[in-house]
Amino acid sequence: MRLQQKVCLITGSGSGIGQSTALLFAREGATVIINDLDEQKGEETVALIQQAGGQAVFIKADVTSPEQVQEMVTQVIHQYGVIDVLFNNAGVSGIGAIHEIEPDAWDRVININIRGVFLPCKYIIPHMMKQGGGSIINMSSCIAEIGLARRASYSATKGAVLSLTKSMQVDYAPYHIRVNALLPGTILTPFVEQYLRQSYDNPDEAYESLKKRQLSGDLGTPEDVAQAALFLASDESKFMMGSPLYIDGGVVFGKNA
Repeated sequence: MRLQQKVCLITGSGSGIGQSTALLFAREGATVIINDLDEQKGEETVALIQQAGGQAVFIKADVTSPEQVQEMVTQVIHQYGVIDVLFNNAGVSGIGAIHEIEPDAWDRVININIRGVFLPCKYIIPHMMKQGGGSIINMSSCIAEIGLARRASYSATKGAVLSLTKSMQVDYAPYHIRVNALLPGTILTPFVEQYLRQSYDNPDEAYESLKKRQLSGDLGTPEDVAQAALFLASDESKFMMGSPLYIDGGVVFGKNA
């Protein structure tokens, strides 16, 4: 029970990495606040946790809306008194080189992936300062460290999140708030599966090509990232501050011959 009596808020936790992390956090004793725009998926995650004997509630809120984020935080503090862990997991992908991307598409990715980290932090950090500490986990990506074709908007946001993580850590270390970042490689989530089906004539061939990026020879699973998030959420990582944690199957630091 590595998160016993901790209250953990996970954005974008209706499916994929967010859902897997929510299920794991609950198994480890946390009360989990499920946040998503998709109410049905959010409630499904809550039901899975409760069926397994865990504690969870769903709050629908758009992480790009100051009013909705502030209301969500107020609701959690009113009900539980604290927020021990914030996992900024909500995000979207973006396809295209700079000259291919329409301004509206660019703005959408920037808004969700950066503003969607800024706002939960803005409204939760004052409570963490008052309560004497907390752990913030920001979802970056290994793409923040490497070049990848036709991912301009996505890479821009994930690089920003990594830089933001380091800057935040300097500001909030005196308050015993830890801020770290996860840098996954390609993870086989429902989003990636849908992307393969919709973007390629031969999804199986595309999947095999993706697998070759990793030294591991396969894609990661949402559970792989959830285990890393659990480590950063728990007191076991108390000496990690402003750190990037790679869960990338060897993409960044390795190269197949």
